[in-house]
Amino acid sequence: MAGTVEAIFITPDAARPMMSIDEVKAISGEGLEGDRYFAKNGTWSKNDGPQRQVTLVEAEAVEAVARDYDIDVTGADTRRNIVTRGVALNHLVDRVFKVGDATFRGIRLCEPCKHLERVSGRAIRKPLVHRGGLNAEIVEDGMVRIGDSIEERDPIA
Repeated sequence: MAGTVEAIFITPDAARPMMSIDEVKAISGEGLEGDRYFAKNGTWSKNDGPQRQVTLVEAEAVEAVARDYDIDVTGADTRRNIVTRGVALNHLVDRVFKVGDATFRGIRLCEPCKHLERVSGRAIRKPLVHRGGLNAEIVEDGMVRIGDSIEERDPIA
């Protein structure tokens, strides 16, 4: 399994538009530098835990939603941090994987919620069910850049 990073998005505050960036530092136990959950400003920050550190979504899922539901939707509209290509994110739950220089552990599927629709202004909750991406924990610091590879790793002891 190998995929690539297609886009990276962060926002400093809850419910603010996502900003596209070329690279970001992933910090173990914290999140992505500059993102709302890193700063504890996210909507779900009070539910603090490793599942809030980073979210990923497949570019293929975003394209399928646009095609199958005739919705104008982008990776930024999903409010996920990292848009991937060529990797089945649902299979990374309870798995360790490398994205660029950083190491992550998949926590759970990132199912869409009503809040996502309110903030994005798109009716994408139902279309993204079971393909809304992955919540992950950062287990080793590192830089993540557009074009970086995504590879499954052996579990960290």
